Amino acid sequence: LLAYAAAGAKDVTITVTNLKSKPYVDLTLKVMEDFGLEVPQNNNYESFYFTGNRPTVRDSRTYTVEGDWSGGAFLLVAAAIAGETIIKGLDVFSTQADKAILQALMSCGAGISIEPEKITVRPMSMKAFHFNATDCPDLFPPLVALAAYCEGTTVIEGVGRLTHKESNRALTLQEEFGKMGLSIELQDDLMLIKGGNGLTGAKVHSHHDHRIAMACAVAALKAEGSTTIEKAEAINKSYPDFYEHIRSLGAKLNQEA
Repeated sequence: LLAYAAAGAKDVTITVTNLKSKPYVDLTLKVMEDFGLEVPQNNNYESFYFTGNRPTVRDSRTYTVEGDWSGGAFLLVAAAIAGETIIKGLDVFSTQADKAILQALMSCGAGISIEPEKITVRPMSMKAFHFNATDCPDLFPPLVALAAYCEGTTVIEGVGRLTHKESNRALTLQEEFGKMGLSIELQDDLMLIKGGNGLTGAKVHSHHDHRIAMACAVAALKAEGSTTIEKAEAINKSYPDFYEHIRSLGAKLNQEA
């Protein structure tokens, strides 16, 4: 999409079959619009047509990059689990896929207040929820941490999207959270998480996956006993300040080389 727009493609159609993660396409189209590029005609995400009638724009501009909902999701879940927190810098009108974490938090009954400039989240008695993560598969790790503290069996759809991430996240989440006492069942495209029984601190492994490391750290905030995360430095891929941020919020954390 970006290449064709920047090249001034004329009378060109991009055809897509069974497109997943549609919100990421929406985000791309929004950035193209912000930079003055031609935004193609979107035919229900099945094809994108460039007329070529809009000239390619080369002028400079000032652009503010949005806050990252993928990283922010871990802070929002941490607040729902461990203590009231105010998170700023996330655009509540964003087209980012992982903004859907707000739906999960509301569905499970977390205490949440959403304002244009800030989101406040506080622990409440939370219940199991049903969530379709097909278009936002990166939310699986924080959703599992959230579901661990929700009473009942949470069902998350979209497991098929997890096989080729930094690790096979479905199996990795099942294995590592299992060490902490959480039962996770995989049934075709569904993940069933039996939460509400508390977690026990354990030695877990990130599998060199940044989101697994963060999910384990968030889950450990209310687990009984301490948790050790091996290869914890995996967070450097997307959120290198993550541990410092949760430490600043009161988490007791020791980092070893």
